[in-house]
Amino acid sequence: LVPYTAMSDDALIPKDNTEYQKQTYWEWRYQQDKGTYEWFRGWEALRHILVKYIPNTSRLLNLGCGNSAITEDMYDELGATMDIENIDFSPACIDSMAERNKEKRPSMKWVVMDIMDLKYEDASFDIVLDKGTMDAIMCEKGDVWNVSEELAAKIDTMLTEVSRVLKPGGKYIYITFGQPHFRKPLMLKDKYNWTFQQETIGECFHYFIYILTKREN
Repeated sequence: LVPYTAMSDDALIPKDNTEYQKQTYWEWRYQQDKGTYEWFRGWEALRHILVKYIPNTSRLLNLGCGNSAITEDMYDELGATMDIENIDFSPACIDSMAERNKEKRPSMKWVVMDIMDLKYEDASFDIVLDKGTMDAIMCEKGDVWNVSEELAAKIDTMLTEVSRVLKPGGKYIYITFGQPHFRKPLMLKDKYNWTFQQETIGECFHYFIYILTKREN
């Protein structure tokens, strides 16, 4: 794998943010880091919002799970009545997370999978959770107001897959620092067949939680 050149303040941060789009970067990162890292806050900070939208009987798909503890904490609090499946395209990540959860949370699933090609049937999940995964895909150089055609196509592929695997009435919950005027044009297409809600946390620096609910028809 590529030996990434890192900034001096954190040996795991790539010098070029476009590396966040690449499977090779994440595989390298998770070979080094066997701990926990939370992008865009963890369960404690997000709990008061997420419990409003995630029933404890949900079948939940966690996109690009990384080594975040959010679904572990969710499982511990809401109970084993939830069916939680975590996916990531890094085998090193999935192997590490499966190992650390096999005894305490044996019913949780950890699967190597590309979010652009979800290996699930239509209408399989009540909740699809995305904590920063679409943000990683969007790390490209250029005008943030006008994303490239290539990037727009990637986002469309991802969101089409998310919409496909959601049950009618199911929710895609996207946690990001991307402001609504940057994200809504990408997320709100008729083809996805969902409605939009927004929650916000933070004071000086805000994080946004977008809740896209699949229409029943």
